[in-house]
Amino acid sequence: MVEPVFPDFDPTVPELLRAGRQRFGDNDCVVTPDARLTFAELDDRSRRLAARLAQVGVGKGSRVGVLFPNGVDWVVAWAAAARIGAVVLPVNTFYKTPELAKFLRHSDVQYLLGVDSFIQHDYLERLEAVAPELADHGAGPLFLPSLPQLRRVLLWGPSSRRWAEGGFGELLTEPADPGREELVDLLGEDVSPGDVMLVTYTSGSTGEPKGVVHSHGALVRHAGNLAALSGVDQTARIWTPMPLCWVGGFAFSLLRAMTVGAAFITQEVLEPGAALQLMERERVTHVSAWPAVSKALTEHPEYASTDLSSVRHGSFYDALPPDRRPPDPGLTIGSLGMSETCGPHTFWTAGEEVTGAPEEYRGNFGHEVPGTEHRIVDPDTGADLPEGQEGEVLVRGYSLMLGLYKRERSEVFDADGWYHTGDRGYFRDGWFFFTGRQSDLIKTAGSNVAPAEVEAALLSYDEVKLAFVLGVPHPDREQDVVALVVPFRVRPDGSECLPPDPAELRERLRQELSSYKVPRRVVIISDDDVPWLASQKADRRALAVLAEKMTSGLDEP
Repeated sequence: MVEPVFPDFDPTVPELLRAGRQRFGDNDCVVTPDARLTFAELDDRSRRLAARLAQVGVGKGSRVGVLFPNGVDWVVAWAAAARIGAVVLPVNTFYKTPELAKFLRHSDVQYLLGVDSFIQHDYLERLEAVAPELADHGAGPLFLPSLPQLRRVLLWGPSSRRWAEGGFGELLTEPADPGREELVDLLGEDVSPGDVMLVTYTSGSTGEPKGVVHSHGALVRHAGNLAALSGVDQTARIWTPMPLCWVGGFAFSLLRAMTVGAAFITQEVLEPGAALQLMERERVTHVSAWPAVSKALTEHPEYASTDLSSVRHGSFYDALPPDRRPPDPGLTIGSLGMSETCGPHTFWTAGEEVTGAPEEYRGNFGHEVPGTEHRIVDPDTGADLPEGQEGEVLVRGYSLMLGLYKRERSEVFDADGWYHTGDRGYFRDGWFFFTGRQSDLIKTAGSNVAPAEVEAALLSYDEVKLAFVLGVPHPDREQDVVALVVPFRVRPDGSECLPPDPAELRERLRQELSSYKVPRRVVIISDDDVPWLASQKADRRALAVLAEKMTSGLDEP
């Protein structure tokens, strides 16, 4: 059995920052198109910000929402809060008002630290829509019936609202205060590997908020173990467009780099041309991106003239030199992971990434990550299945979450501590093969979409009688979100109802849901088109076949 390889320091954020400064102080830690931060600078800036956070009441166990796009400020804000034992709650920058309301209420955010706006998103306006009483609230601690846990909104830049405190980013240029920074170090000494570091939110099968709770120890250990498996060291320069509010960007990319002194390179917004320029300029060695991103990069007009000779590992197959990639793209080894396991729980080694899988194991998803355990069971009986037989995937181990926020342990894990993932697959000769999802959750371009959430939004429209949201296979995005809508011909009140316009429905959904949740296609069907089971439930498998058939061959919207 292969043993896991964990960092040789106490796996907490304070120790991660201390080790980073001591061992890799002048190395690039975070790089963006217009900013650069070394490990020493991250330690300095996060200590200074942590002192200010402590001054306004943040301490061990405080719940701090972090609302930034990818970049230096996100990393500094996370490090500052986590190093003094606060629980960090990354806020999805795509959240529209209804989503932000659900998140803030469920997560019990006490301190919201971030920017006031990003691209077309005005977060202060959305906060006032979530809690209208903010508009008349003065300075000082907040007391809001709509958000009873929220005490302060702390803005990186200046504030245009009385209820929000501005200028926290400016603190990083102020002279150091030795007394306060000594307090930060003392607070850090009280942080243990078992303490909660992060609650990351992902889509559950019901569409309701689902907060995955992770400890310092699980996240830092897993990042170090994955770095060792994949051969990442301090010479690596990892580029990813994955949002830091999700485990792919945070644990697999940022933390994996930080544990070994590598550089984490990212952008606020993915623009393929700018990404290629950044990758060339920074001599990127590792690419961590979804297939759709790699496709967008290779199809960009500047791809052929971009020098990507430094790239030696990652998902960007076409950019890899011939001696650093499998001879056949079909032999590339995948991995399976989820928020609940800090990212991958099956993986490959650095050597296997180059050679690819043996032909007889084509299409596999790697091996069990050292330190994790798996079972394949019959989902109906819970009985273990023999090797090679498909069933539900159960997982446990050091990287498994502590639990789900506001859920009792018995609701989340079985009596033996196994987590039932809802994924299906099987092992053969130590290789894992993923065959699909037991649940209806849709995976599109690396993002999880709960059909129930999108269906609920559609059903709130007067002209929609029935709505079914399904995942249709896509070669680059894994799945496309497709909605089949049955309209009312006559409303319940007897009035005539004109058929809805699919484009108009999509536009309305854009006002309520994050862009990745909006169906790429809305197809109008009739009552007679809906297949029903004997249980009087819609046959979702048959509906998925219908959705694929009705969208097959259509041009991209």
